Amino acid sequence: MAAPNVTFGCSINQIAPKNIAEFAQRAEALGYDRLAMGEHVQDGNPPIPRNLCLPVLAAAAASTKKIRVMSGIVIAPLYHPVMLAKLVATVDQISDGRFDLGIGISGQRGTRIEYDILNVPVESRGKRANEMLPLMRRLWTEEHVTHKGEIFQFEDATLLPHPVQAGGPPIWIAGRSDAAMKRAGTLGDGWYPYLFTVRRLKESNTIVRQHVEAAGRDVSQFRFGVAQPTSIAEDPKEALAVAVQNLATCATAQRSAEDVAKGLCLTGTLDDVIKGIEDRIAAGVQHFMLGFLATDEQDNYRQMELAAKKIIPHFR
Repeated sequence: MAAPNVTFGCSINQIAPKNIAEFAQRAEALGYDRLAMGEHVQDGNPPIPRNLCLPVLAAAAASTKKIRVMSGIVIAPLYHPVMLAKLVATVDQISDGRFDLGIGISGQRGTRIEYDILNVPVESRGKRANEMLPLMRRLWTEEHVTHKGEIFQFEDATLLPHPVQAGGPPIWIAGRSDAAMKRAGTLGDGWYPYLFTVRRLKESNTIVRQHVEAAGRDVSQFRFGVAQPTSIAEDPKEALAVAVQNLATCATAQRSAEDVAKGLCLTGTLDDVIKGIEDRIAAGVQHFMLGFLATDEQDNYRQMELAAKKIIPHFR
């Protein structure tokens, strides 16, 4: 199935910070289009250890030449827009214009704690994101910016140097709600859902497309992506077991980790994963960020290389 407009990235969430440069260079050599990484300040209580993505992506960008780097995602409402705009501009400078900004507001389980410890009202996160996005675009393109909004107020901000990319990096919006889809279609440059069934991907892509068109924007320039957990093995049962092990924290009273893995992940043999990607392309996805569910870093490398050599060429 030739799909020349489809791109493939891979996640660096499971890679130790000291190994980021090596991983990034190997991904670039294998022909991946992007490296993506998410973040939490404190993921639950007791917390799962997490790093902030912008410093890690800066390290990945500095060690590579062509591959793009993407925050998948920055939890935007935890930042002041001036500080986030400055951090993003810095990463874009380091990458020489190879940065994509994925943002979300973190609506999953156990994340209220990070809003509480930063004294950010969790109920305001959607409003904060909506106010921040157009404001950051101003900070990336203008000087002497003054803003008096509902949440943020400041005077005479000039952030130099501006990003290398004219107008700033593309902004991809993650989320699950109707508000997130509207935010993507009206304020973002891309839609970046996570843990969606194929049916839900198709439905959300349709809704976001409608928002883009209703806002009078060019839908042909809009990016439809997905953060796609993936587990590849010769034995489908082994691939599923590894996925279930990795997704234990995603289990709920209504849905087990095995249900999540079966319904929302790509698991199985190479042929199984190829079929899953084809289904998602038919649902409107153009940009895949594969998050390899692995037993350790070496297993992550194995799957990354296998996908690069056997799966990506199938779509090119």
